[in-house]
Amino acid sequence: MKNDQGFATRAIHLGYDPMSHEGALTPPLHLTSTFAFETAEAGGETFAGERAGHVYSRISNPTLDLLEKRMASLEGAEAGLALASGMGAITSTLWTLLAQGDEVIVDKTLYGCTFSFLRHGLAKFGVKVSHVDMTDPENLIPVLNDRTRVVYFETPANPNMRLVDIAAVSKIAHDAGALVVVDNTYATPYLTRPIALGADLVLHSATKYLGGHGDLVAGIVVGRAEQISEIRLVGMKDMTGAVMAPFNAMLVMRGLKTLGLRMDRHCTSAQVVADWLECQSAVSKVHYPGLQSFAQHDLACRQMSKPGAMIAFELEGGQEAGRELMNRLRMIGRAVSLGDAETLIQHPASMTHSTYSPEERAEHGISDGLIRLSVGLEDVDDILDDLYHALERQNLARSA
Repeated sequence: MKNDQGFATRAIHLGYDPMSHEGALTPPLHLTSTFAFETAEAGGETFAGERAGHVYSRISNPTLDLLEKRMASLEGAEAGLALASGMGAITSTLWTLLAQGDEVIVDKTLYGCTFSFLRHGLAKFGVKVSHVDMTDPENLIPVLNDRTRVVYFETPANPNMRLVDIAAVSKIAHDAGALVVVDNTYATPYLTRPIALGADLVLHSATKYLGGHGDLVAGIVVGRAEQISEIRLVGMKDMTGAVMAPFNAMLVMRGLKTLGLRMDRHCTSAQVVADWLECQSAVSKVHYPGLQSFAQHDLACRQMSKPGAMIAFELEGGQEAGRELMNRLRMIGRAVSLGDAETLIQHPASMTHSTYSPEERAEHGISDGLIRLSVGLEDVDDILDDLYHALERQNLARSA
């Protein structure tokens, strides 16, 4: 199938011909750990990379191979690699790209486990980790040096929704000889394609919107074929062993078939919810790229086709008011993760970003009162009704 077909068409059809598999409309699930060879010579040639084929599912598998091809196409990359989790994708990539004495420059705001891996993992092995406020790309210039190998960031950032100008940061980093790695979990390739804007590698927690149903854990990295091959054979095969199960690859491909439809619904509902929250007297601040009041709204319009489905907000009563609100909700789930069909709410300071110390959270823009909302696929009136009655029971709501 041509790579210039539409997003949804490629997500459903790319790389698979039912007629080559006895007419099976859904690609086969290859539940095997190892692969047989016709001859000893064929096995040796496959191991040596002289013959195409699979040798062991810790390295490659036909079901994963199809997912990798589809994700590479959707992100506009040469190749992809499926891994066991989003953190598996991050650690496998950075263990491959960095060595003792190297430096990685990261944005001020990162997912809690990513922050912990960098500060308490890589740093122990002689890799320097430097945080820079990348909302202004010019802040990178005085920090880049001949030791800098990687510039890493999320956009939008988890949990406070800060955006990074991918094109501007990529140009500055490349001029200094550094690679750019972007976590695109929040946006998905349906909303933002970082490689088209200059990034080298793009990561996902496929657990989230790509899978879309909260029933799997998985990760993806895409980029140039040579880099992906190195991450496969070094970071994944030898250093982390973070191998995706074929069954999970099948589930992610199922999710990709409806990714565009789901993201349209997620984003439409999130805009309604963000507009409503901004009108509530009990809400002191709403962070959502689709709001005119969002400080980086213009960048969001340039870089994202839609503003996404993640909202961060704070209540006038601070952390305690946020906890009360969460405990009074009846439909919205109190749970971490995001991108599910269900609307989910959580408190970053005590949950996803509790790996930061209180001082680090203050330094990195994660207030104790911040609440993160992942807007799901329910009827938006029911989402609003749940939020309204939770606020009303605290005597905090007023009519929008």
